[in-house]
Amino acid sequence: MSVAKKLAGQTAVYGVSSIVGRVLNTLLVPVYTARFVAAQYGIVTGLFAYVSFLNVLFTYGMETTFFRFANRPDTDRRELYDRVMTLLLLTSGLFTVGLALLARPLMSLLSLPPGHERYAVWIACILGLDAVAAIPFARLRLENKAKKFATIRLANILLNIGLNLFFIVLCPDVLAGKYLTVLQPLVARLYDPTVGVGYVFISNLVASAFTLVLLYRELLSVRFRLDLTPLRPLLHYAYPIMLMGLAGMVNETLDRILLPKWLPDGFYPGQSKLAAVGIYGACYKIAILMSLVIQAFKYAAEPFFFSQSTEKNSPYTFALVLKWFTLCCAVLFVAVSVNVDLVARVFLRSPEYLQGLSVVPVLLLANLFLGVYWNMSVWFKLTDKTYYGTYLGFAGAVLTIVLNFLLIPVLGYMGSALATLACYFMMAALCWWLGERHFPVPYPVVRLLTWLLVACGIVAVSWWLPLSGTWSGHAFHALLTLGFIGLIIVVEKPQRALGR
Repeated sequence: MSVAKKLAGQTAVYGVSSIVGRVLNTLLVPVYTARFVAAQYGIVTGLFAYVSFLNVLFTYGMETTFFRFANRPDTDRRELYDRVMTLLLLTSGLFTVGLALLARPLMSLLSLPPGHERYAVWIACILGLDAVAAIPFARLRLENKAKKFATIRLANILLNIGLNLFFIVLCPDVLAGKYLTVLQPLVARLYDPTVGVGYVFISNLVASAFTLVLLYRELLSVRFRLDLTPLRPLLHYAYPIMLMGLAGMVNETLDRILLPKWLPDGFYPGQSKLAAVGIYGACYKIAILMSLVIQAFKYAAEPFFFSQSTEKNSPYTFALVLKWFTLCCAVLFVAVSVNVDLVARVFLRSPEYLQGLSVVPVLLLANLFLGVYWNMSVWFKLTDKTYYGTYLGFAGAVLTIVLNFLLIPVLGYMGSALATLACYFMMAALCWWLGERHFPVPYPVVRLLTWLLVACGIVAVSWWLPLSGTWSGHAFHALLTLGFIGLIIVVEKPQRALGR
């Protein structure tokens, strides 16, 4: 248990920036849903879906590659860092310039009206800056400098939030004469109302630039090395990771790209397709609470898994980690799903967004299976068989596209949510099945599936009983959540004592 406790401690530190920080960032959703109509928020949702794809291309698997090669006994970590950073600096610059030059055709491809080309330029700069910062952050994780990592990440998020509040709330209110009218001349020089949702991207851009300033020690220490021969094994290891990442982005974000294309006209009476994307994107933000936990865990677990790979009992350690990870995520799934009416009051400030709440439990469960898949994927990373990850990712991508094509015209954005759930469940199941043949780990699969079925049953009961919005309903939902937690404690305590 000491190894698991060490991992839990590191996860808690990384969680300062990943969970606490990104939860603060997610709290911008109430601002967006209060200040932007669904169609405007649909622009933000759609563009950031494309950003997810491009971010994979900008870093092309170099973070995981850096970890893998840095943990080899014959590797000079300083030289490896210099080579990877040199490569990323050059490619990030080329990709940023190329994307900025293609701003106009890209915006027309997204069916956005003329005048939004500057959005593409800002996004290109954000992607370039974030790609340059990726390896310095990976170096901090490798060196177990979790506090510095968390501090810089949190500073980025707080600055982004502050700028969003300044441009989207403070400036419009001051110009409207609601308060601080003495600042109107200054605000008039800083704020352009015609930019609108563009300030979401400007805030992100400034925060990304500030992050590089905070990473100045790691950046100034880089010595340029561009020898192609030593880079070939790195690229050979990285390209399957990149393809896997692209396939993963298909599974994670393509629904928000396909939804406006395959949703029939008038499917939601009185709403445009872009408004449907905005509603789905806002509700997806609630479900992202699950992915925040996964991301915090991933920051700590990735270097942990590699460092434990040579230990004799590593398979049992991996099984123990998956067990408690799944149980914790199951608790979160129940807590958010049965209390979604309360959560929605915080995140969704306009009634037009509430009609999409039914997708939240489906997406929460989908993200839970994504976390399970990510845990199980350790086998092909440790055995250098990363091409299996590519196969699994592309299998999920094909299923995502097919199910979205079939379900969106019939079920709307619920079809997209169900496609996401089916995709991640299939990927987790296939990853376990293949892992049993290449890198056996004694995962308690039946036990964990039983717990997930219990969790789904509790959520179903809470949704079928007409108690939402009443005090008795809130109390009943709280009891359901506490009862599930208590059941886990009672049943799993003997197993924990035995170290299972």
